[in-house]
Amino acid sequence: MVLLVMGVTGSGKTTVGRVLAQRLGWAFREADEFHSGANKAKMHQGIPLTDADRGPWLDAIHAELVKLAAAGGNVVLACSALKEDYRRRLLDGLSGRIVYLKGPPEMIRSRIRARPGHFAGESILQDQFASLEEPSDAIVASVTAPLMEVVAEILAANWRVTNSRGEEKPR
Repeated sequence: MVLLVMGVTGSGKTTVGRVLAQRLGWAFREADEFHSGANKAKMHQGIPLTDADRGPWLDAIHAELVKLAAAGGNVVLACSALKEDYRRRLLDGLSGRIVYLKGPPEMIRSRIRARPGHFAGESILQDQFASLEEPSDAIVASVTAPLMEVVAEILAANWRVTNSRGEEKPR
């Protein structure tokens, strides 16, 4: 099973994802680790990634998720997954649930300002919000709440598991 924690840069995907993985006893993967050096350089310069830039990145993440699933593992994946197509590609053939970390742009912008050294800075935030296709079937958690409240809300949510086509699967 894959728990895909998604949202724009600065929404808290890695922080929330790590805590969820620890609480669930699952593996944790950070999608940023799969970006090429060229993608990271573009984002650092404030240049939005294109779908062509993201294709190999999404494929590499999916391959890792398939490998973990084949070994019988469950994983929490922190990934922007801004578009429905990206989420479908990531979960193709896998059982999964999406968690959408949602928050106001100004709050997220202030979080980004407080994390020096990350390759994805404030300059790409506007493009990420413009590209965001909010999921219709996700656990939605407001990032305005304290971290442990966000985690508790996610853990208490209805975990109706779906496949990549949105069809319900037994948990």
